[in-house]
Amino acid sequence: MDLVRHLRYFIVVAEELHFGNAAIRLGMAQPPLSQRIKRLEEELGVRLFDRSARQVRLTEPGRLLLSEAREIVGRVDRLHELARQGGHGTVLRVGVPPDLAATVLAALVAAFRESSPEVRLAPAEVWTADQVTALAEGTIDVGLVRHPVAAPGLTFGQVLVQAQGVLLAESDPLAGVGEVHLADLAGRELLMPPKEGEPGWRAEVLTECRRQGFVPAQVHEGAGLGLVLAGAAVAFGPRMELPGLAWRPLLGSPITSRVSTAWRAATPAVGDFSAAAARTLKESAGMTDEGAAPVRRVSRRPGMLA
Repeated sequence: MDLVRHLRYFIVVAEELHFGNAAIRLGMAQPPLSQRIKRLEEELGVRLFDRSARQVRLTEPGRLLLSEAREIVGRVDRLHELARQGGHGTVLRVGVPPDLAATVLAALVAAFRESSPEVRLAPAEVWTADQVTALAEGTIDVGLVRHPVAAPGLTFGQVLVQAQGVLLAESDPLAGVGEVHLADLAGRELLMPPKEGEPGWRAEVLTECRRQGFVPAQVHEGAGLGLVLAGAAVAFGPRMELPGLAWRPLLGSPITSRVSTAWRAATPAVGDFSAAAARTLKESAGMTDEGAAPVRRVSRRPGMLA
């Protein structure tokens, strides 16, 4: 058992005194959290919480453990910080979405190196929900997350918006039209990020699709576009050029992606990365400030492709 990780879970539950709220804060489901607390209790041989239908309370052993757990976790975090800095300068551990375009990631790394040459960037491709957990556990310092995010205790940077078009195989009949209405995608299968990784954005997108008459025949999960290139599914994303792929704007821009940086502990390096990310996403990905430009909405299917 990873004792330090389980102690981190224990601390969050002890602070919230509510397993549901603690699970949201950690970016995980409630049943696995309850199982890990139970395993910690079995390992220590004591009951840490009194659980009832109405409330969760710390037991006396739980109260005694809480201060010790915070000290242990704090020492481990300090050791990691010293190890990262020892002889090699500061290392900033960053989470980025696995579907972030490689050119955008490269531009982001270059922009941060220019502004903070003394800090080494260590990016990892992690979906939003896993970034929330990693931030709570201290395994990353800052993340680039997709909203909506339900995670008390996080601080968010500037929220940026990017309209999403539809990605199709070049052979798809819709590849030759100007703008595509969501209802015109009826009968097609849809490729999306995994539900466990992007629960908030995925729910928003599927709700909007249903509202406008597109109920995917099947929803696939993944970050690669192989299914789209094969004509087996469509996906939503920013404009891109790839052999065999067609991108078309969606009428009314009903699907948008909202992203920002997120962190728990503010440091100069985190602030520099957040500023570099905002600049880069505007310049390299065409994103805009949230609320800067109203998004057009359409509520009925046009007759052009009926």
